[in-house]
Amino acid sequence: MPVSYDIQLIAPAGYPHNPEAMRIGVERLEAAGHRVHGKDVLKRRELRFAGSDAERAADLNALADPSKPLPDIVLSIRGGYGAHPVLPLLDYDRLRARLGGAPVALVGHSDFTALQCALFARSGVATLGGPMLGPDFGSQPLDPLTWDSFWQTVGSGGGEAAWDAPGARDLEVEGTVWGGNLAMLSSLVGSDFFPRIEGGILFVEDIAEPPYRVERMLYHLLHAGVLGRQKALVIGDFTSCRVAEYDNGYDLSVAFERIGAAAGIPLVQGLPFGHGPAKFTLPFGIAGRLRVADGRASLAFSGHPRPKTS
Repeated sequence: MPVSYDIQLIAPAGYPHNPEAMRIGVERLEAAGHRVHGKDVLKRRELRFAGSDAERAADLNALADPSKPLPDIVLSIRGGYGAHPVLPLLDYDRLRARLGGAPVALVGHSDFTALQCALFARSGVATLGGPMLGPDFGSQPLDPLTWDSFWQTVGSGGGEAAWDAPGARDLEVEGTVWGGNLAMLSSLVGSDFFPRIEGGILFVEDIAEPPYRVERMLYHLLHAGVLGRQKALVIGDFTSCRVAEYDNGYDLSVAFERIGAAAGIPLVQGLPFGHGPAKFTLPFGIAGRLRVADGRASLAFSGHPRPKTS
């Protein structure tokens, strides 16, 4: 019999701009046999946010309440700006006590990356970068790689992403896998909410950014010493990139080539992760191994937070 999970929805950032996608996402999860809780967050509105800062922080702080049962999966409904004001409102000590080692998968991407950084830096809680309710589970059509990778990862003790990486040199490195949205990572450098990870495998993605801004954010990570502490930089999807006439042939490929040369660490492109329809589910704060051979890359990991199977 297929595993049935209790899924708690959280809305840490923007309110649902596409209610139909949210409805489809809930129906798909329930049709697969899972129990979806917290649907009330889909109705919250305050300015551009899914509720007040306090309400959105309460979604996560509720996980630290020992009187409430822990869900199997905590699923962000969408991204959009909003996580930054929530960060100082989280009860990191109690979240560490309740979630440290607990069989709970906290999942999301985009603005959710800010929460992943803060939870790992302040509470040591590992999370998963992956699909969200509306943009992914509510998409038409549903991407099979996204769906299959998510359930395989949360349902097992290990996971792996494999993709074509033409031009990448052969390598094999091990380290802490972490990363996510580049703008979120760059914006937190120097704060108490940014983790210091040595010897890591950092993956990045973003949306609707021109090449010079992508390069500038990566240089921020370089100048702050972040890239120099990593064993490899893995490039995910950079969708809807805006190239102007003034760029004069300068595009994302050039930006990545420049930052790779400046950082002096291996750079591997082509990872399906980000704001595109196809994405692997990846850990934030868990050991993994990156291999590249003959233009093919793989990122394997184990020991990530995953729900119980019975």
